[in-house]
Amino acid sequence: MKKIVAALFVIAALLAMAIPAFAAGNGAAPAPDAAQTQQSEAAQTADSSLGLKAVATGIAIGLAAAGGAVGMGIAAGKSVEGIARQPEAESKIRTTLMLGLVFIETAIIYALLVVILIIFVL
Repeated sequence: MKKIVAALFVIAALLAMAIPAFAAGNGAAPAPDAAQTQQSEAAQTADSSLGLKAVATGIAIGLAAAGGAVGMGIAAGKSVEGIARQPEAESKIRTTLMLGLVFIETAIIYALLVVILIIFVL
């Protein structure tokens, strides 16, 4: 049951991230001559490219943030369990937890940099 709910949640999230790609309408009227037709086709290609970039960046940062959040939650939970079992090792467990959380957050920041490159470079 949990897998079905998780799959439905992922599908709903992907559909929600795709909304901006379909929201922008092309209100331009058809062009009567060839030059305006070529300009219109170029504009449609640019609009399509922009929409695909929006979907790609939404999916990329969404997956990175979700994965990071799950990883951080698991790490925090396991560290609390470890501290509960061995209270005398609290400082070592906390240090290791903080280092692990930094590495997880670094991976999320790398995903953000990739998204920024997709938006502004491609």
